[in-house]
Formats: sequence, C-alpha cells, structure tokens
Amino acid sequence: MTTAKPSGAGLPAGFAPPVKVALARVVTTLPRTTATQTGNLSYEPKWDGYRCICIRDDNGATLWSRQGKDLTRYFPELVAATEGAVPPGCVIDGEAVIWTQGRLDFSALQQRLSAGPKTLPGLVRETPANYTAFDLLAVAGHDARELPLNQRRALLEELASGWEPPLSLSPTTTDPDLAARWFEELPRTGIEGLIIKRSDQPYAGGVRNWMKLKHRETVEVVCGAVIGPITQPSEIVAGLILEGELRIVGRSTPLKTAAGRELARWLQPPRSAHPWPKTVKGTTLDRFNRDKEPVTLTLVEPVVVEVSADTAWSGRSFRHPLRLVRARPELSPADISLPDMLGPAVH
Repeated sequence: MTTAKPSGAGLPAGFAPPVKVALARVVTTLPRTTATQTGNLSYEPKWDGYRCICIRDDNGATLWSRQGKDLTRYFPELVAATEGAVPPGCVIDGEAVIWTQGRLDFSALQQRLSAGPKTLPGLVRETPANYTAFDLLAVAGHDARELPLNQRRALLEELASGWEPPLSLSPTTTDPDLAARWFEELPRTGIEGLIIKRSDQPYAGGVRNWMKLKHRETVEVVCGAVIGPITQPSEIVAGLILEGELRIVGRSTPLKTAAGRELARWLQPPRSAHPWPKTVKGTTLDRFNRDKEPVTLTLVEPVVVEVSADTAWSGRSFRHPLRLVRARPELSPADISLPDMLGPAVH
C-alpha cells in the first residue's frame, strides 16, 4: 500500500494509518434511553457512502478507508477543502458521499475508485464528492478518543463552525421522536437508516459499541431464476426491468425449507427463450462476490415476488441480500418497474 503523502507529523502517537474505526452492531427496533442507562442516546443518519478517516497533519490531508486503503488521490476536492479548513493535528471520522439529483449516489463513488488519472478529473467536475463528518478522534495534536461522545461532538462542532461544502457536519439528535421521523423520511434520499451511540462512550476503534438500524421496505421484484432445484429452491435470483430488459439485480437470503416449498408451488420451467444465461459470475448476484466460482441458475418462468429490501441500491442492483416475503402470482412481471425508494437506474 502506498501513501499519497507522508503522514503523522504533528499528530499524537497511535495515529499512523490505518486507524481502527468504531463499528456498529445491528438492531431491529429503535432503541430509546432508559432510566437505568448511563448516558443519553444520540441518533445520526446512516450515510450510504465510503467510511473515511481524514488525517490532517503538518504535511497536508490524507483519506483512509475503513479497511486501511489510501483514498487520497480519488477525492482531490475533499483533500483541498480539508487542507484549507482544518488545522494540522486533527483526525476526523466521517463519510465520503456523492449526491445526484437529491439522492446519494453510491455508483458514482464506485466509479472514482476505478478511474484512472485521465478520467478522474472529469468525474470530479461532473459528480463532486462531499465529506460528512460525525466524530473527532484527535484535535490540536491531542488524542480525543477517551473523551465521551458529547465532548467529542462539541469539539467537532467548534472545528466545523466555519466549514463550507464540500465539508459538512452530520446532523445528530437526542430526541427519539425526531430520530423516528428521520428513519421514515430520509431513506427516500438514499440514507440507509440510523446510527445510535451513547453520549458517554469513548471512541473504541474496532469495537461494535455503536448500533445501526437499517430501513427496509417491501417491494415487488421478478423471480427469474432460483438456486437449487425448482421443487425446493434455496435462494431466489431477483430481476427488474432496466433499460427495457429483465436484468439480474440481486439474490435473496437462504430460504427456509417451508418458504422454499411454498415458493415452488408457483415456479415453472421457462415457456420460451429466457433472457438470462444458465451460469453467471458470482459478482452478477453479489457485488461482494460471495461465490468466487460461477453460479448455476435454475431458470424459471418469471414470476413476481414480494421481498423486503433496504435502501442500499447501486443504480443497477441491490447491494445487500433480499428477504422473501411471499409470491405474487396475480401480478404480471411486465408491470413491475423500479421502485420509487431506489431512485433512478444508472444508464
């Protein structure tokens, strides 16, 4: 791994990249502060972008992913803004995001990481990135990780008081009713849900002390294939009509035996030529390539199914597995369009 600039001068010990980030565990309901709990709960949007540690030292600014990848060269506008607005000796935790037509655009972020030196400047001009900060690990050359969240947040707000785009401060609230409204209203902009933290917690890198509540919706998709036998499928392969064609957009979580048997009632072999091949790359079904080897599909006559999906949509596919709710054989596959919650498709 190569570093864009030497890093570490003017920083406290322990901040040579990569820096371990705080993590979150999944919860299924909105937690609220209880009488026996120490510290209030703080609620923030869960951004659909690249988790990004920003290190500002005496030599300039560098950006690092959660996995320790140097992202500095991919976001020159964020580096320039940080060097102009953040003094040396600071380490910030946040998210690099791109907005397109009022919605977070994860696909545009992915294009940054595959761009070469000739194409990157055009992407920076056409789809500029933003950095949304939500925590502070070091300030003025002092390690802030042992401070409770409410004190770190106060320091971050002071640091960000003069910021202008592309730098911004992630909103936060201790009001659970406002957080509940955020949870219902913000997913239409691509926000994935909420991150919940205790106000008295220190910053614990590598530890799942935070909580995350992801927003899910039920939507209709087309089951054009399954994995496993048609009489007892183990997963569905979901499709949507994009650019006039039925395209694979994701897969489901493994089906329980009873659910697979119930779905099988509505599955038939294709009655005519099928738009999908019998074998696909693992990345066709899952961008994280859960299957490194090619995956064999059992093609079926397309049938509509209802699934539970979160708002993580790349522009061409769901980024997380779907959960089968039920078959909808009374609906026509030709009438199933891209759900409004997912925003526009990438062309």
